[in-house]
Amino acid sequence: MSFLVTAGRGVLAIALAVLWTAAPATAEAEPARCRPAKGSLKVAEGWPQQRLGLPAVWPLTRGDGVTVAVVDSGVDPTHPQIRLTKSVDLTGTGYSDCVGHGTAVAGIIAGRQIAGVPYYGVAPGVRLISLKQTNSEDGDVQLLAEGIKRAADLGADVINVSVQAQDNPILRQAVNYALAKDIVIVAAAGNVTSEDGTLLPYYPASYEGVLAVGAAASDGRRVDSSSAGTPVAVLGPGKDITSTWTGSSYVSGLEGTSFAAPYVAGVAALVRARFPDLDEQQVRQRIIATADGTLGAGTGSGMVNPLLAVTAILPFEPADQPVIAPPPPAPLPPGAVAKVPPVDHEAVGAAITVGVLALSGAGLVLAGRVVLPLGRRRGWRPGRPTVSSQRGDGDF
Repeated sequence: MSFLVTAGRGVLAIALAVLWTAAPATAEAEPARCRPAKGSLKVAEGWPQQRLGLPAVWPLTRGDGVTVAVVDSGVDPTHPQIRLTKSVDLTGTGYSDCVGHGTAVAGIIAGRQIAGVPYYGVAPGVRLISLKQTNSEDGDVQLLAEGIKRAADLGADVINVSVQAQDNPILRQAVNYALAKDIVIVAAAGNVTSEDGTLLPYYPASYEGVLAVGAAASDGRRVDSSSAGTPVAVLGPGKDITSTWTGSSYVSGLEGTSFAAPYVAGVAALVRARFPDLDEQQVRQRIIATADGTLGAGTGSGMVNPLLAVTAILPFEPADQPVIAPPPPAPLPPGAVAKVPPVDHEAVGAAITVGVLALSGAGLVLAGRVVLPLGRRRGWRPGRPTVSSQRGDGDF
């Protein structure tokens, strides 16, 4: 997880990354003061809402009938834009979100529209399940794996995992368990933390069958902190992000793949609602094939495109072959396309007149060569005036 919270004028960096270990699960007591950094009661429309164009998608699907599970730090159920179907606490510390991370992720996925509030999530019609697997910035890989399995057993159609961890057999088993139940797993590609620039793969995003998401800025390019060591499938907005926060508030300035993943999880929910017969692999293929196009290492097929994901007509592909989005065409150089000249109506009229006269003349010539010889063979000639040799008073 990666957090960046704006509170008033100050910016609180809660953590830059989370590396999970395989330590035994322990029950953490509910802290006496569970108060994450306060957010703001005011919120503005963020650039991802403008970039993704979600209102154009909602006449087709809002994610209704699809269940999305958020395996995270819990979700604040009191926020007016979040409606939880079910909450599960795996930590023994209660359902409160003491970090704020899970509430922000949930708002990106499913924040409902409220009159007078310009913020909203990707798929406001989904059923949302919260599985709390940590009560702090650090976590236990066993609880993470248990959260994924519990989400699968609760009937999730999409699971969002905004966590970066090391490879672990327990985690791999949990991912395979959920994939076997035809669940789309969307995971953060991870944030670069090593000072030497070593590109490491993070999990569960690097497991086969998981839709790995990198973070993009408003120009569509990968954020520098987004790991290129993980095999990224697509990008989601991951810088200068606004979302819901604990205490019925909002937070801005969020950055990281933790917040890019829920945008893609929301799109996966839209696709599952729009095309209920597609399996999890076909949903992933559709999202990849309709992305905006790669921009280099760590960008996969580029920024996710919700409208194309739910409207594009894709060619048939065998189920075992991934669909890769073609690169966008290069722009034409200036002056490459000439302007079409206006129609010269006078020239067109003159040409038509000449054509009519030519056809008429040809018809007369044809009549003279064909009709007159036929008349001579029948014994008649063209009429001529007859002049008498004798003229009288009545003659002319």
